[in-house]
Amino acid sequence: MAGDAGPPRLVPPFGPLSGLTVVDSARFVAGPWAATYLGEFGAQVIHVEGPPFAPPYSDATRLLPPLLPEGADPTTGVSESWVQYSRNKLSLGLDLRRSEGREVFLDLLRRADIWVESSRPGTYDRLGLSDREAWEANSKLAIVHVSGFGQTGAPERVAGPSFDLIGQAFSGYLALQGRPDPDPPMRAGTAMNDTVTGLAAAAAAMMAYVHANRTGRGQSVDVAQYEMFFVLLENLALDYFARGVVRGRHGTGHARLFPYDVHASRDGWVVVAAPTQPTWERLLTMIGPTPAEWQEPSYRQAHRDEVGHRLDEFCGSRSGEELEALGRQHDVAISRVYDIATIARDPHYRQREMFTEWSDPVAGRVKGAGIAPKFSDTPGRVWRGAPWLGQDNEGILTVLLGYSLERVQSLRATGVVGEAPPRTAGSAALPPPFFVREGI
Repeated sequence: MAGDAGPPRLVPPFGPLSGLTVVDSARFVAGPWAATYLGEFGAQVIHVEGPPFAPPYSDATRLLPPLLPEGADPTTGVSESWVQYSRNKLSLGLDLRRSEGREVFLDLLRRADIWVESSRPGTYDRLGLSDREAWEANSKLAIVHVSGFGQTGAPERVAGPSFDLIGQAFSGYLALQGRPDPDPPMRAGTAMNDTVTGLAAAAAAMMAYVHANRTGRGQSVDVAQYEMFFVLLENLALDYFARGVVRGRHGTGHARLFPYDVHASRDGWVVVAAPTQPTWERLLTMIGPTPAEWQEPSYRQAHRDEVGHRLDEFCGSRSGEELEALGRQHDVAISRVYDIATIARDPHYRQREMFTEWSDPVAGRVKGAGIAPKFSDTPGRVWRGAPWLGQDNEGILTVLLGYSLERVQSLRATGVVGEAPPRTAGSAALPPPFFVREGI
């Protein structure tokens, strides 16, 4: 790891990635989430963000509604999304359009193991920070490019804008979600394409890092949002090329697995999953006498309405908790459809520490999603909240890069480095940022 050479670290040692340094100049969920995920397992993540060093900011995630604390405006608050997606990061406000800013950025890359960016293809080439120039600074650097359509391909696609919803549509995922035509496709309820792409980019970053350490040569990774969803669509492509099948939407049910659907219980929604013959036979024992022909998978598939109606009746006469208890008794997979209020009360979530509290420098004390997966010896954790813009300028430049205070002051005075400490009505800026060095 780059940190092994001796430069001080600004994060406490923890997790399996302790000692790894990641430069994150990505924007808007997918790329930043990749870096956040690495930071939750101990990597030192430096989020580099350019001007304007004030609202509306170059990273729009900072101000996505709703804002915290309640009632805050863009000068005093921060997005809930930023609070969750950017925790554990250090923040450097740096103008890469300036030659002095590019010099600072290259100094960062010299001390980094991984660089994650998510601008439109060609942006960093035009800035004078191409892959080649990055490798001249650090030949072992793993570079991860996250974009909507990839770095190569049809020019009109490569140059086009993309967001999570575009990735859902172009990948083929959206065509499979919701009720059949003429109803419209149903998008995922969260930015799932963004977050899945972030996880894939984090995994790709670690693969490239392993390769660099084995060979001494860095490489770049081209992560296209739509491709990450496309490769996760089971055997969709094989089905088409082998048999000409174009899958459509099947509502709440599965195209081929049955029973594998949503049903109404007496007090909410449940799912019942018994797609294999052994699980179906256990389900039959649970629901009671049924026609003998129901034992045959082909019959069940051909008479879904008949079988599904019996399951609807069975589930509708019982509460969700009763159905889950019956499922456990008969080893049948049944679950209530959880919303966040149900999740917050669930003892399994609590026992597995899937909620955690931390202090955010703008929002204050918050409680959100915990860390997963779980490591037995080097667990991840949240050591700090999401930084305000430029919160760590001085620590990064003086402690990590070894710049003098005079040079830092000059960079700040000329606007190469900037910060935007949040304010509350009638108050001064928040206290100075908190730094942690190893051994202190």
